[in-house]
Amino acid sequence: MDGHPLDTSELIRITPFFSELDPALATEAADQVVTRHHPANQVILLENDWGNSVYFVLEGWAKIRTYNIDGKEVTLNILGKGEVFGEMAPLEEIPRSTDVITLTPTVIGSMPAPHFVKLLHTEPMAGLYLARLMAKRLRQVNRRLRLRESDSQSRVADVLLFLAEGQGKIAGQGMEIPNLPHRELSGLSGLARETVTRVLNKLEKKGLIQRDRDILKIIDIETLEKLLG
Repeated sequence: MDGHPLDTSELIRITPFFSELDPALATEAADQVVTRHHPANQVILLENDWGNSVYFVLEGWAKIRTYNIDGKEVTLNILGKGEVFGEMAPLEEIPRSTDVITLTPTVIGSMPAPHFVKLLHTEPMAGLYLARLMAKRLRQVNRRLRLRESDSQSRVADVLLFLAEGQGKIAGQGMEIPNLPHRELSGLSGLARETVTRVLNKLEKKGLIQRDRDILKIIDIETLEKLLG
């Protein structure tokens, strides 16, 4: 977990938050970021921590989790390369409401909260980016809530499309996303892991997805979207 040097221009290229800023301002802001390596299954943030920093995923995957009233873990989001987290607590000046834990070996960049808040107050594009991010996350949550009573195939398809929206890479007519463990897809969809496995096998037999060790390819995004109804 020692500090890990990363070229400023590379950090800006990786992270949409910085890439949308004026180049000179982006360089100044990125210089405030300290990067660190974290192993898999490392807790980065805990619920009720105070918001002293804002974080950026530079490599790897992390998940945002909480627990329901029965103490069962609930996965709220999966974050990949370029995504930001921990941005709400500094703005509201309240403790954090969720945990963040790495799923793979991950490089995380952290910016002191005062620098982040100052940037939002002085740079319109920073505030606009954050507003778009909040709108995107709200849209995704609303869609997931709407599908909670849907069949298992629709719910797994929604999770795959959700990951494609955040981390998909165009591959021919389809889209490639990381082939995450089924337990994480289970957490996102609210389905049993065995059910997720069964649905993925069915989607693969239908020719809608292809899987290898690290990559899941969605063959046809439009066809998968039709499963949502």
